[in-house]
Amino acid sequence: MKKPKRIEVAPADVSRQREIAKEIHALHRHRQTPPLALVDTYGCQQNEADSEIIRGYLAEMGYVFTDAERDADVIIINTCAVRESAENRVWGNVGALTHTKRDKPEQLIVLCGCMAQQESVAERVRDSFRHVDLVFGPHALWRLPEFIKQLLTERGRIFEISDTEGTIAEDLPQVRTEGPAAWLSIMYGCDNFCTYCIVPHVRGRERSRAPERILEDAKKLIADGVKDITLLGQNVNAYGQDLDGDMDFAWLLEQLNALPGDFLIRFMTSHPKDATERLFAAMARCDKVAKHIHLPVQAGNSRVLSAMNRGYTKADYLERIATARRYMPEIILTSDIIVGFPGETEAEFTDTLDVLETVQFDALFTFIFSPRSGTPAAEMDDPVSRAEKQVWFDRLLTLQNDISAKRHRAYIGTVQRILIDGKGDDARYGLTGRTEGGRLIRLAGDEALIGQFCQVEITDASTWSLTGKLVG
Repeated sequence: MKKPKRIEVAPADVSRQREIAKEIHALHRHRQTPPLALVDTYGCQQNEADSEIIRGYLAEMGYVFTDAERDADVIIINTCAVRESAENRVWGNVGALTHTKRDKPEQLIVLCGCMAQQESVAERVRDSFRHVDLVFGPHALWRLPEFIKQLLTERGRIFEISDTEGTIAEDLPQVRTEGPAAWLSIMYGCDNFCTYCIVPHVRGRERSRAPERILEDAKKLIADGVKDITLLGQNVNAYGQDLDGDMDFAWLLEQLNALPGDFLIRFMTSHPKDATERLFAAMARCDKVAKHIHLPVQAGNSRVLSAMNRGYTKADYLERIATARRYMPEIILTSDIIVGFPGETEAEFTDTLDVLETVQFDALFTFIFSPRSGTPAAEMDDPVSRAEKQVWFDRLLTLQNDISAKRHRAYIGTVQRILIDGKGDDARYGLTGRTEGGRLIRLAGDEALIGQFCQVEITDASTWSLTGKLVG
């Protein structure tokens, strides 16, 4: 069993950060109105969870939240490094903040998250974005109050992107997004080092939170009325491999499932090489665990999968899908696919289409290959043009849209247990909800139903969503 180095932040050090947050709150007491903060988040659910901690700290510092950049006293941009498009949006938005800084020189501008952990990004900020005051990576998130206090009292600029295998810091404050759903981080980092992915380089090695901490957080969420808990990790299937004792992700699901209350447990993301029969059996046994797994295949050709360093073949992946369906015939399957990995041929790409035909995914997240500096794939020979990759991508989308539409039409006439999770943006349907498998449903009803499970008959379907009506 692998035992990567674990760096757990001492409780006294976390307590000191929260004391500093109170000191910052005291610094603002002379103001007639509270200071304003804006948090702008890019990327995955883990970034969303990190932003909840950022908002928690800011609230303890006395900040009130705003969506107006020109009004904000602090702007924190929590970045993603997985796709070039996300990075380009960040650079554009950071550049535009020169205008708000010019009008409000005391404004603090902060760049954090996965992009910020990269030395090349820090250097670019140092040289070309001098209006940015603070740059820090995910490993330093727990130290946010000390950084803000230093900027408020000493000014200057701070860059904290120390190379580390990562930390675990507990008892950090959070301000969650309102609603019946919540994120719950169970582990951090990744040990897989897929050749196209920068995440292990910026988020560190896999490190699992102690199970008693996870269960304590889950109990608090349930007590607060949360009905939909999504467990987060770069590879949740690896949970427990760095802990002492006989515990794994399937075991953790069973512990959470045993908690009292009416709630649903989801999780992401799973790596196919670690998706075991034991996991599928546990999912089938646990009545509160959603019968849905997001299992990124990334490509359908075994040579390409090997070049990606994914650790499984096409046959391995299809065998895992067959095992999952043997335990849960009704399981909802979603996945990620990268089109045009360096060296991929059109014939190899057709193997990916074959996987779609065989598995019949309910939905896909699809991307054209985006080279990430610092990864092996960025240095690989890539002879296929962007235009040709676009043709392949369009073929993939056409096939998957047909499959999704067909699978959605099969819901028509059925009655589903739905969690009503928010207000709709269509005048005809004032509410939205999610099936156990995460399918979006639009329906009419009273806003008082938000946060409740309801029985809903599906009356119509499209490629991307369902329509229903309350029954019973």
